[in-house]
Amino acid sequence: MKTVSHDIIKKLYTKRPKWCHKGNYGKLLVIGGSKKYSGSPALASLAAIKSGVDLVTTVCPQRAADIVAGFSPDIITYPLKGDYINPSHLREVLDLAKNQDAVVIGGGLERNIHTLDFVLKFLEKIAIPCVIDADAIHAFRNNLGLLKSNFVLTPHTYEFSILSNTMPKNEVKNRTLIVKKLASRTGATILLKGCIDVISNGKKTVLNKTGSPQLSKGGTGDTLAGICGALLSRGSKPFEAACGAAYINGKAGELATKEFGESMFAMDIVNNIYKILM
Repeated sequence: MKTVSHDIIKKLYTKRPKWCHKGNYGKLLVIGGSKKYSGSPALASLAAIKSGVDLVTTVCPQRAADIVAGFSPDIITYPLKGDYINPSHLREVLDLAKNQDAVVIGGGLERNIHTLDFVLKFLEKIAIPCVIDADAIHAFRNNLGLLKSNFVLTPHTYEFSILSNTMPKNEVKNRTLIVKKLASRTGATILLKGCIDVISNGKKTVLNKTGSPQLSKGGTGDTLAGICGALLSRGSKPFEAACGAAYINGKAGELATKEFGESMFAMDIVNNIYKILM
């Protein structure tokens, strides 16, 4: 089985021409957050910026948007009325997506029925590449037919079981078979996170062995989603973006773990991304 190597960086990151301008290397829309959760969309947005996307617009309910805005002036934030995203926001968010190159959706959304309904209605109308992460994955529990080839799903073990009705074992051969099967069935790219990540679009399947046990901490999946969204925005194909994101997130996690050990947290991954891209 092929393993993702550092060569993926050379493939995905070419030198910018002198006369490039803002937007040539991607505009990303991050959709997430709720009354309770604001860190997830912030981490995804910051990881995307560190991964080379030109512009990030982060859409959240009011409280979460205000908090995200405080993380960095580099993040454009757009607040929505209320404590949760719901179908009443659909037209507003679709209008924001018109000028974007890719979307990351799911971090911190929570799983109330109205929010998951928004996820399905939004993604049904979207043609640009999307990273579907965290709570947004639950919207597809009984709706696999709505998945598209321009989607990258980034489930952990339990979220994968929600999609497939199969609980992955802690064994690479089993994971490889069931990830490839689900990717073939849906046409989407699936990145099953774990000690060894398995990535498949149904035609190609690879392993990513970068990372450390500390990547089980909260927020590290959000950084992965943000990196993947940045790569999609910059023009990478879904399968290549998933491979690159898994490699970068894992390598940055290795560096953070080496420095901080058990004290490592998700922002340490964000702060180490540049070292992987140099």
